[in-house]
Amino acid sequence: MSSVTSLVQSVDWLAVAPPTITAVVALAVLVADLFVPQERKPLLGWCAIGGLALAALSLVPLVAGDRRTFCLTTDPGVCSYAADHFALVIQFLVLGGALLTALLSVSAVEDDRLPAGEFWFLLLSSAAGAALLPASRDLATLVIALEVASLPAFALVGLTRGNRLSSEAALKFFLSSVAATAVMLLGVSFVYAATGSLHLNRVATALMDLPDPQLATLATAGVALTLVGFAFKTAAVPFHFWVPDTYVGAPLPIAAYLSVIGKAVGFSGLILVTVEGFPSYADVWGPAIAVLAALTMTVGNVAALRQAPERAHSAVRLLAWSSVGQAGYLLVPIAAAGYVDDAAHAIGSTVAYALMYAAVNLGAFGVAALVARTSPANRISDYRGLVTRRPLAALALGFFLLCLAGLPPGIIGLFAKVTVFSAAVDAGLAWLAVVMAVNVVIALYYYLQWTAVLFRPAGETAGAEAVAEAAAEVKAGARVGAGAGAGDTGAEEPRTRAPEGAGAPGLPKAKIPAPIAVAIALAAVLGIILSGAPQLVLRFASGALL
Repeated sequence: MSSVTSLVQSVDWLAVAPPTITAVVALAVLVADLFVPQERKPLLGWCAIGGLALAALSLVPLVAGDRRTFCLTTDPGVCSYAADHFALVIQFLVLGGALLTALLSVSAVEDDRLPAGEFWFLLLSSAAGAALLPASRDLATLVIALEVASLPAFALVGLTRGNRLSSEAALKFFLSSVAATAVMLLGVSFVYAATGSLHLNRVATALMDLPDPQLATLATAGVALTLVGFAFKTAAVPFHFWVPDTYVGAPLPIAAYLSVIGKAVGFSGLILVTVEGFPSYADVWGPAIAVLAALTMTVGNVAALRQAPERAHSAVRLLAWSSVGQAGYLLVPIAAAGYVDDAAHAIGSTVAYALMYAAVNLGAFGVAALVARTSPANRISDYRGLVTRRPLAALALGFFLLCLAGLPPGIIGLFAKVTVFSAAVDAGLAWLAVVMAVNVVIALYYYLQWTAVLFRPAGETAGAEAVAEAAAEVKAGARVGAGAGAGDTGAEEPRTRAPEGAGAPGLPKAKIPAPIAVAIALAAVLGIILSGAPQLVLRFASGALL
């Protein structure tokens, strides 16, 4: 009887509240969709937003101290779930980012005629998996959380019916992700075979003293293969090829979600397996991640630079390549953690940069969603003279782009880049710091050029061109479902609303949906506050070491 009792363990429901609440609300929305009439479907979106807000609020009681659950009864110190400061910071980023994505999605679900119940269920399910991952402390839970966050994202990318771009994007995303996951599972199996455990702290202890050289070789291969899956999620080169087409083909709020939450999932998993699980193999993953960081920031920024001179290029594609370049910066402190004895500063730098990037990148996508309502192709030329039509939106986008570039008044962007740069220098990675400095200069060009477009006057000629282009976009979008003309427009779905004139006379100004306005305003306010007191971010993230 005592042996049976010893197998029973209590669950700390407060510790697991953030992902649990998100998952429960997802199921509730899916069931409610069966009974809610069509005209009341928008209520499902507001229920999802309320659920995400409630899940974010459930983080507040957890700030008092670390809480662990799902621990081994034979060894209470070995647990599968830990609500420590690292997990709370990443969960705050995930749930806050998902909340802004939900606000951007309210209008998109109605405009693109997406199935409301399925959309909100998939978004909440993915957010639940993303919130679970940073608290996972064994390889099995990590893999499960990664797949729970990823599988709904595949469906969200391809949810736009009758759109060839959306279907192709979902297929590319799915196939490449499945291949990366298969490689990662092979690596996890190698690590388990070498160590006999899946819990990260036990894996770390076992890897320090492997009795057999053959096991050491097996473990080295397992460590390298395990990193592949998380490198894919971070869009690190050469695992980045799915990003541009996926972002352009997905509904725009989902592209924003992938650019922030998808990266948060990848980076938190990468930090867990390297710093927590494989610290004794820092000589393997440290140089590897350093090379990945240099390649990723260079390829991303050079590709984004190629988009900038042609104003007919897609703004979403430019943001996609920009996100690849930003991923390179985020990888730098993780690589630095492999070269120093105390990884606290390095990991804190990554988390601080991720928090800055999440706020301003979601804000930039919010303005892009606003422009896409009247210019479905969402080309950079569609932003010409935005300051005369939407002055507040133009100022907000200019601020977001300057933050990403690291220029005043976007002090938080400059501050985040300096912390990442200092982490590389402190670790003795001078060559990587030089590569980062060069890439920051490269990125200035396309960020500043897009910012300049916002403030260039749009005359009547430009307005007439905008009207003609919008008419062509609608016609081309109508052919997307038949498989023709989709490659040039980049439209998610044909829309029939009148175009917002770029200075064209007689065209009424479309009303800004309140959820999009709130999302942009929240991102802008957060960026302004952090630019005024950037030390708040570093202090908040400094305790994010495992």
